[in-house]
Amino acid sequence: MSDIKQDFIAHLERLRERDRGAMAVLRRSLGFAPGAYPPAYPYVERFAAERGAQDSWRLALYVVAGLYASHPRQGSKTLATSLGELMRKRESDSIEQRFIALLGADAENLPVYLRQVVTLLSADDKPLGYAALLKDLATWLNPRVDVEWRDNIRQRWARDFYRALEAPAADTESTPANN
Repeated sequence: MSDIKQDFIAHLERLRERDRGAMAVLRRSLGFAPGAYPPAYPYVERFAAERGAQDSWRLALYVVAGLYASHPRQGSKTLATSLGELMRKRESDSIEQRFIALLGADAENLPVYLRQVVTLLSADDKPLGYAALLKDLATWLNPRVDVEWRDNIRQRWARDFYRALEAPAADTESTPANN
């Protein structure tokens, strides 16, 4: 059975390889509310199926597409793990402050904080698992989801971040999926 999250990431990888214009459009879409930039529709809507304009799955697709276009470094590690490794490497307290701000973000400003964090990861070429991020965002951006589910995501991200921060360097060396 096909996993739609993996299919979407594979679609983005094909765009990266073959269509630089699409990547530019998706990067530009980050300047708009998720799903509100019509030039990005051809690259995302087919994965949104028949969902409404404010459906959390659809919004998550647009956020992940824009983030992927700005940093197309797919890997198996979570965003929080990669960010924890980056903080350990740089020994920068500002990374932890940004991460904590990200964890406290509401659905409206979450894409802004994610964009900042992914920019940091891009500067050090750290990979991240976009399929896992897509799954988490679909829950986080859902206004009808039980608050406990959203808190579970925040707690899991915090565990990943602080474990990576404390892990010996040899345990966290990355093996990127698309290199």
